[in-house]
Amino acid sequence: MDSRNAEYCIQREVIDEQRLKERSRRLDHSQTNLPISHWLKKSLSCSVPKLKRTIVGFLPVLSWLPRYSIWDYGMPDLISGISVGIMHLPQGMAYALLASLPPVFGLYTSLYPPFIYFIFGTSRHISIGTFTILSIMIGSVTERLAPDADFLIYNGTNVTEEVDIVSRDLYRVQVAAATTVLGGLIQVVLGLVQFGFVGTYLSEPLVRGYTTAASAHAVVAQLKYILGVSPKRFNGPLSIVYTLIDLVRLLPETHLPTLLASVVAIVVLITAKELNNALRHKMLVPIPVELCTIVVATVISFYTRLNESYKISVVGEIPSGLQPPGVPNTRVFSEVVVDAFAIAIVGYAISISLGKTFALKHGYKVESNQELVALGLSNTVGGFFHCFSVCSSMSRSLIQETTGGKTQIAGVVSGVIVLVTVLKLGSLFQELPKAVLAAIVFVNLKGMFKQYYDIVTLWRSCKIDLLIWLVTYVSTVLFNLDMGLGASMGFALLTVIFRTQRPSYSLLGHLPGTELYLDMETHEEVREVPGITIFRSSATMYFANAELYLEALKKKSGLDIGKMLTYKRRQEAKQRRRERRAERRARREAKRQKRALREASQRSKKSVFTVEDEVNGDMHREVELGWRQRENSTVFVIPETARTSDGCHTWMYLKGTDPETATLGSVSDLHDGDTTTLDSSSEDTLSRDLERVSLGSLGKWTWDIHSIILDFSTANFVDTVAIKTLRNIFHDFGEIDVNIYLAGCQALMVEQLERGGFFSDVITEGRVFATVHDAVLYCLKLRGAVTIHSYENALDISGTRL
Repeated sequence: MDSRNAEYCIQREVIDEQRLKERSRRLDHSQTNLPISHWLKKSLSCSVPKLKRTIVGFLPVLSWLPRYSIWDYGMPDLISGISVGIMHLPQGMAYALLASLPPVFGLYTSLYPPFIYFIFGTSRHISIGTFTILSIMIGSVTERLAPDADFLIYNGTNVTEEVDIVSRDLYRVQVAAATTVLGGLIQVVLGLVQFGFVGTYLSEPLVRGYTTAASAHAVVAQLKYILGVSPKRFNGPLSIVYTLIDLVRLLPETHLPTLLASVVAIVVLITAKELNNALRHKMLVPIPVELCTIVVATVISFYTRLNESYKISVVGEIPSGLQPPGVPNTRVFSEVVVDAFAIAIVGYAISISLGKTFALKHGYKVESNQELVALGLSNTVGGFFHCFSVCSSMSRSLIQETTGGKTQIAGVVSGVIVLVTVLKLGSLFQELPKAVLAAIVFVNLKGMFKQYYDIVTLWRSCKIDLLIWLVTYVSTVLFNLDMGLGASMGFALLTVIFRTQRPSYSLLGHLPGTELYLDMETHEEVREVPGITIFRSSATMYFANAELYLEALKKKSGLDIGKMLTYKRRQEAKQRRRERRAERRARREAKRQKRALREASQRSKKSVFTVEDEVNGDMHREVELGWRQRENSTVFVIPETARTSDGCHTWMYLKGTDPETATLGSVSDLHDGDTTTLDSSSEDTLSRDLERVSLGSLGKWTWDIHSIILDFSTANFVDTVAIKTLRNIFHDFGEIDVNIYLAGCQALMVEQLERGGFFSDVITEGRVFATVHDAVLYCLKLRGAVTIHSYENALDISGTRL
């Protein structure tokens, strides 16, 4: 590295958390300590601008309708509205069959909600009305609460096989309306409490797997109309399996005229749609293939009398005019609350994802919470007018956008088309075969069938997303739509927890000439900073992965701090016990020597010497020790100083057989052959008995790391468990003289550390740095002998690469 880079590093100011606080603008304490009443008064105060923003926010139509230009937007919205309204007619009647309701209620569902969304919605291009998935979900509820078995006709004491269709359909309409109203109220409440983010928990793989599974339910539900058979109705888990088994059993009873009409309709629809797609760039508006199909099928059925001659089931009577609104049956709320919540979440997720797609394309903003309110009011008001649940439709929304639609005026025009049909033209579709409506549903599911290719795509891109897709699909197919949604959301959240619990850990190295620190395993050009370990986790440390974080730090740093500290404390405990034993032995020996000296003074004169014993703190005693001749060198050990606060002494020794030539030394000077003779025991060596334990002197571990920097740039929060783990890391590594520093912490995380009581006199804010480079510079300057110049030179000389 050249001198310019080295000089740049020297002049670089080290920025830690304390310096950041000195530079940043802190809030005035008079503002932060204001009473709650002040904040309540401020939030509840009203002004004209605030009132205007509130009203416009709740009624978005007021923000654009006064500035609506008829000359610029009128004709495109008119053409788009007519095109979408034509699509509403066949789809409304067809999807009503999916909901197990009379077709006319599909027309009602295509009529009222678009007018409500026109007032409260924020998207300009989505088309609100019937949708395949929600129709299937409503159908599962209506068939569960109003099965055919509950409406069999009784003939005296005998029960016939005939079903009271009128009573059954009437109750099913009540169940569907109640479910729709309850789901709408849930959406409104969630929107008012700013819960619009709930849709983010439905990831794209989950939604696509769920809609694909729902399309499987739709196909099975339409097979009875395509084959012309009447299978038994099953509810609960594995109902689709039981239905398929029953359909296979009824295959010999297939009604051939109905099957022929279905096949012809499917072939015609697929062919016409493919031609439509091929010629779409040459046409101003697409050909209404579905409307043309039902018109032609109705005319053929009317003139050939398909119902009377060939027993092909037709739509039947469609009442002209509108039905008066009615209060939903609240007694079924408790039975449909789970289904209503699932319908509310799925409908919102589909609408908001489609709305944001068009908003991004055309450069405007869609408000998530207001969309929840708008969709909820569309369902709530529609439920009072006998509608079932609605959301945006991909096919109709694409038609509304591609035909030039600019605003929700196009939705109003489409509603007017449906209104005219219901009032004047509804009776014309009484001879329409149900098999044709089933064929329309079947062909419209083509886009759902293409989603099976997601398995291949996700296998190549992300295995976990593929697992979410498969679990969602299987659980929804086997456990029905409501339980499948709950199971898939739970599994998706578990994958998030699993991925954060098992993140990737890495050691970082310095990229020469920059302030960047990169993973040493994936970047060959980075170099390790001598004496410093930089550790980073790819996820936030919290209660679920705090222990794994500590284990990874031990493994990556090469310091098994747990074993090291356990060994050190065990040795220190042994040392203290041995010191206490040595102290007691010294006392007993002193007493014996006193008695021996008194007796020996009368018999003979021997060489003695005096030591000062400070075993008991301030108590000083003169001890006369007698030498006893040994075959080898004999060592007497005495305390040089009084007992310190931690209960330890500095030990000295006297060595030699001749008291005239005995020498005084320290414990560290002892040789392996020297032994202790505090009493008759000589089983322990002094180097193990009395030396203060340190891991370095014991030689069990050696390391050249003096600092560890924890890179927290990927963390966005910290909980109490993580704070406790960090505190333990600082303490434990500090016992082996390795300093710990934090780098890259966000301001919110620092505040959470402060509130959690992380900082103290030992762990100060000076150990938290703005960047990893600041922490590295601080560590190098702190070492004194190791300067930044030597660091840069060491990097150039060593050329350490991983």
